[in-house]
Amino acid sequence: TGPVLRKIDESFLKSIGMKKGQIHVLICERNELLKCLNKKAGIGQTDNPSCKTPEILSDTECGLKTTQIKQPKSVPMHKKRVEALTLSRFRPFGTQDINFKYVKNTVLSPETGVIDLITPCHEYKSFAIAAELDRPRLEAKFAFEVIRFGSACMNIRSNGTIHFGVMDRFEGDKDYEHGQIIGVPVRNRDIYVDALDKNIAKCFNASDQEAARICIRPPVFIEVIEKDTQDQRFVVEVDIEPSSSTVKGKIFQVRLPRFNENSNKTIYEKNPVLYQRLKANSEPVKNEEQVDFIIQGIKERDVRREIAESSRNEDQIETSQDLGRKLLVLLNDGKNYIDDYLSYILVTNRCGTEALKSVNFLMRMNIFCVFDFDEDSNVSGLHAKYREHHATNLHFLQNYANESKMNTTEFKKYLGLDDYTSWIFCNGRSDFLGDEKPCDENTWIRTKKKYLKKAVSFICDEILPKGSFVVLFLLSSPVEKPIVDTFQEFYTEMNGMDYIICIAESKENYEKWANLAQASCSIETLEQRSIVGMKLSHVDATIQNMMPSTICPRRLPVSTRGLCVLPTLEEEKMFSLEILCTNQCDDIKLDLLSTKEIQEIERTFYQGRKVSWKNFWLADKGGCGEVIERDACRDVHKILDGILHENRIRWSVAKLKIFHQPGSGGSTIARQVLWKRRKDLRCAVVNSSYPVATVSQHAVNFREYDENDTKNSLPVLLLVEDYDEDYLDELKHDLMDAMTARRGHSSKPCFILMCCKRSNVPEKLCKASPLDTVAVTHKLSDQEKHLFKTKIEKLEKQKDFKPEFIITFVLMSKEFKETYVTEFVEHWKEGIDLSSPVTSLMKYVALLNSYVHGSYISLSHCEAFLGLGAYAEKREYDFKNNLSEQAKLIFIELRANTTYISCVQIIHHLVAKEILHQLSGSQPQSQIAMNLLQEKMLFQHRFGREEFIKFIRDLFIRRDKKSRGDNTDSLFSPFIEHVCKVENCEKAIEVLKTAYECLGKDAYFAQQLARLHYNHEKFEDAEYWAGVAKSHLPYDSFILDTEGQVYRKCEVIEMIEIALKAMKCFRAAQQAAKSEIDSMNNAGYFGEVEVGCRLLKFLSTLQVFPRNTQGEHPELVRYLLTDYIPEEIKKPWGKLHSRLKGLRQNIYNALEWISEDLSYFQTDKNQNKENEAEEKEEQVHNPRKWLKRQSEVYAKFFTSDSLTVVIKGGPETQLVKSMNIYKYGGGSVTTILSLLSDSKDERSVNKLEKIISLYPEDPQKGSLEDIDLINYILCHIALACLSPGSSKLLPFQTLRELSNRFFKQRRTAFPASAHFLLTLLYWPDDALDRESNPDKNDILIAALQSMKRLYDVKMKNIAPRKKRIYTHFFLGKGNGLGKFVHKTRIDKLIDGSLNERRMKWLHGDVWKIGKVHSVLKRVNGWTEKGKVFARGHVGQIHILPLHFDSVPPGNENVTFYLGFSFSGVVAYDIQVIK
Repeated sequence: TGPVLRKIDESFLKSIGMKKGQIHVLICERNELLKCLNKKAGIGQTDNPSCKTPEILSDTECGLKTTQIKQPKSVPMHKKRVEALTLSRFRPFGTQDINFKYVKNTVLSPETGVIDLITPCHEYKSFAIAAELDRPRLEAKFAFEVIRFGSACMNIRSNGTIHFGVMDRFEGDKDYEHGQIIGVPVRNRDIYVDALDKNIAKCFNASDQEAARICIRPPVFIEVIEKDTQDQRFVVEVDIEPSSSTVKGKIFQVRLPRFNENSNKTIYEKNPVLYQRLKANSEPVKNEEQVDFIIQGIKERDVRREIAESSRNEDQIETSQDLGRKLLVLLNDGKNYIDDYLSYILVTNRCGTEALKSVNFLMRMNIFCVFDFDEDSNVSGLHAKYREHHATNLHFLQNYANESKMNTTEFKKYLGLDDYTSWIFCNGRSDFLGDEKPCDENTWIRTKKKYLKKAVSFICDEILPKGSFVVLFLLSSPVEKPIVDTFQEFYTEMNGMDYIICIAESKENYEKWANLAQASCSIETLEQRSIVGMKLSHVDATIQNMMPSTICPRRLPVSTRGLCVLPTLEEEKMFSLEILCTNQCDDIKLDLLSTKEIQEIERTFYQGRKVSWKNFWLADKGGCGEVIERDACRDVHKILDGILHENRIRWSVAKLKIFHQPGSGGSTIARQVLWKRRKDLRCAVVNSSYPVATVSQHAVNFREYDENDTKNSLPVLLLVEDYDEDYLDELKHDLMDAMTARRGHSSKPCFILMCCKRSNVPEKLCKASPLDTVAVTHKLSDQEKHLFKTKIEKLEKQKDFKPEFIITFVLMSKEFKETYVTEFVEHWKEGIDLSSPVTSLMKYVALLNSYVHGSYISLSHCEAFLGLGAYAEKREYDFKNNLSEQAKLIFIELRANTTYISCVQIIHHLVAKEILHQLSGSQPQSQIAMNLLQEKMLFQHRFGREEFIKFIRDLFIRRDKKSRGDNTDSLFSPFIEHVCKVENCEKAIEVLKTAYECLGKDAYFAQQLARLHYNHEKFEDAEYWAGVAKSHLPYDSFILDTEGQVYRKCEVIEMIEIALKAMKCFRAAQQAAKSEIDSMNNAGYFGEVEVGCRLLKFLSTLQVFPRNTQGEHPELVRYLLTDYIPEEIKKPWGKLHSRLKGLRQNIYNALEWISEDLSYFQTDKNQNKENEAEEKEEQVHNPRKWLKRQSEVYAKFFTSDSLTVVIKGGPETQLVKSMNIYKYGGGSVTTILSLLSDSKDERSVNKLEKIISLYPEDPQKGSLEDIDLINYILCHIALACLSPGSSKLLPFQTLRELSNRFFKQRRTAFPASAHFLLTLLYWPDDALDRESNPDKNDILIAALQSMKRLYDVKMKNIAPRKKRIYTHFFLGKGNGLGKFVHKTRIDKLIDGSLNERRMKWLHGDVWKIGKVHSVLKRVNGWTEKGKVFARGHVGQIHILPLHFDSVPPGNENVTFYLGFSFSGVVAYDIQVIK
């Protein structure tokens, strides 16, 4: 301190390690200064420690080396005292008038103490020497003075201003006048701003920081002008305003910063000091006076402050409040601009017409969701305005209830939270056709408040991590209780007000809200977090000025070589694509980015983060160095040019592949190509987490957007990274199908898929397909080595550069040589504390990163593991502050575009592997894994839990596959193989057992244990664990071994035995397939029919079953259908008889199952082609035709004129009739409906009439079997489609009565076809069902529910895209049987080839055909909670959308065409009613 400096001598300086030369200079300079002081202040004062030291001594305090003390070059001799100096006025307190200036060498009134608390006291600092210091010293000095003065004013409750560049009263009396304005040079204003931003957080207690930020205003720079000089100087002033609402009840103790020359860094006082204003000085409160100062004095000063504020004129109060500054602090901690990382939750009520004119700032904020209490918002309120600019998902509070208990990932996807802003209508919608209507306060509290609690809890507990969002209450109209309840829910979930802000232009609205809300939070706290009385138009302008980007329309290239504008609304509709525009990043305010921030952006990329568009943009603007372009980048451009311009066969979709070794820059190369091509092609990155159908539709829309001639649109370059081969192939074929349907022919491909995938053998893959593949390896060419070397040299010239912080880039420059990585890690781990939680966290991340590609641990998991609070007092809680130096070097924080959860990885997987290797010297990897499995905090933490569990599963189960780019095809996961090899098999078994228990006794972990035991010849244990796995999933085909048989030539009995055994195996496969939830394996049914029919043919060749003259086999049929057994085979075939006599029924059951299965789903696109060559091909490509042919083979053995004679009446007679029905095609649903596909309607009509005639004349008395009744009714419906006037048709009402059996006998397990008939017959008929009928509605609802249940059982967990629903009938404009339009009739209305017709179905072009409009009827309905509804006989009916992506987001009134399928009624061509 200053007093210490006066007393120190040479011996003391030697004891602290100073050198002789330094001591000599310091003592001489000190003595000279003391002489100067003695002349001015007298000898006695120098010994008084409370006397204020001169400015130049304060500079010495902050650590200025005496060798640096020089007179500033630009400071000329100032005017002498004898000259009269002009008195200058102060800048008005609390203003930033840019036109206000000071004149050099004028003087301000002398420094003052406390006057009336409102009139500011003033303190001056010349700052002449300090202003020339380097940044760290200048920041420390500036913060020291401001925070000391500011805390003193805040404690005494007085306004104040401290001025830098104005002469202090203790400066030398020869050249300066007290208060004389001289100004200081300001090289960089950010230094002064940053000094306060940084040090307020470190000097004040955490609970006082926000109040300090509000009271201590940002620096104001007033220009100092002087005649005949170009020297630019400023007076830097900081205003202090401790308003009562901010400081009431608080004291402010501070730890002041000082720059320490020994450590070369800023240090802070160990003990906080309480300062006060005494006269014109800021002095510490004496220890003996502190109790009175705090306990008694603070209340008195608060009262005086409140009185002083209230005595001011109201207009003056309004003028003195810096609401703009407060708004900036509340929204973003006082930074110059709003950070992109923050999301906002908006809570609002009704916005009037005038208010809607001033909410443009909301259109530019990153709004995650809106709680809207205006029921008219969709018609005339805020949502109506917002949706002009952004796409939204419309929800109600009930949508967030998650009654189906989906996991977080599924529920987020269901709500579309990653796609659009979720707009929650908290009190219904006045324009909604569904049941969600507005209600009064009491009804809302009774019926909807519980859903509000669930919604707020879900968002805060499951979706948005701490510190990533702010809740903004916008009160635009009189407040009601529900919006206050919303505040209280957020206040509870977020543990206080730190992340909640309120804006209210009307004080009356605010006061009502605050008075109600004080039940949860004090009025004073609410006022601190609220902006009240500021015009909404001013709020709008202020916030928009904070935005880090300007309003700049995004543009795309068009085929005419011009540009088109891509509005945000249209871009958001293509949410599965990250679209790269021609003017990408041009909206960024470059002047807001400091040199340090730009360098940080560049360094974080070279540290290991994925390259961003901002990196390329800054390089183009000259803000930072160029991103190195590897040789492979030119290769990609060359292939791309060939695809675009060379003369060769053109496909609508082309592929270009980039295979890269991990960490070699493949992803950067792909993005460089996109960046370079963005002005010539339409470029985007595919988000492969979305279904192929969604991506394909968005890509087509992207290509055709705002193009006049869509056939000649610019090609679209799509980057697909780390893809699955099936996904890529499906995407390619979907895009090709879409282009085929448009019949366009272009000289260039419509889409180019640039596929970027990691591989350990990229060169090998490149050789396999050299024309369209580029390999990127760690090996550098000579030119690349030069580029890397040059880049590192440039980075080294940057200030504060540390090569260890860009280790990933350095690794690349060293070609990832193992020795370099090893040396780095050896140096890195020096001094590491192996027992600390941070080191444990590093081990766990290293373990995952080493063995699981793309793995990470969420930042939220890390914070929970380290014991950091859920909501810290400081908004930007810095995770890095709690890390060790080693962790800071290797951890990199990432955030995916599709999630709000930040995550932590190690900078490179090679570094992770080496860290794991070196740390496992003291602790083997199996033990690290065991410890990880025991960390309950990590396994139970909610944010990112599903991803974390997936990475753990992959660590133990996922095997390496060459097809995925791995080095080998491994038997077990690489981690398990490592433990077996380096440690021992027992350790691997032990850790797998622990994983089995920790992950809920997963069957696949048991399976791995069985395999591991078996491979190490532990057969008894292997059998045990196989049994455990089977007990969890008894029929899983991946756990059960597949049984197979090889047929060989053998004796008759052996052949029959083998065939029957094969059929038994196929039936076992059928049962196993039913329990497999992730696959649909129907091969067992096809196999049983195939073998069964072949067995029938084989039996018919045996002499024991001779043919008759008609070529029939009555003896065989008699043997199979009756108790009859020929004598010659009675004993030899003794074990076969019972099984052979069940042959017919077994084949029949399998045929029925296949028929039902084919009724559900679409089959191959070639199903209607004629002249298929072989039965095997038909089974694969045309199952309907296969079924028809096998049914004919089957029926052939049981239908003949001689059979009636053989059987002679009884039950077998009906069987013969049934076989005749089979022969004509009436034996199953599929064969009946296939008659509608016959090219000759007359032939089908004759067959159907013949089939109907084979049934009893009065079916109600004929007591038909269930399956026969189903086929009988379906024959009538099919016949009505072909011949509406046929005499064989029963009345519609009679068919309804016949079908009632399927409803009345509900306990009977009817097949899906029975319920399908009920949906057809009981769908509301315009002629027959004009009055509401609950009974009919019950039948329809029950049928739909049964179909849904049966469909879910059949579909299991299979993706719908793999099994597309087959729609048999559509609702037409007729009545009765005449309202059913079969799909084949619509096919006949579509022009084009078979493939073109299929494409029109696939892409929805069918619904644009006028002939189709004239036949089908559109149904009115609505969407709610992601579902489609229509009116039934009574109430609502749930309608399945053909594609869930076609359902409009949110809740809308819609119209659609209705289809009838075995999964339920289906909505086609859903259109929002405008």
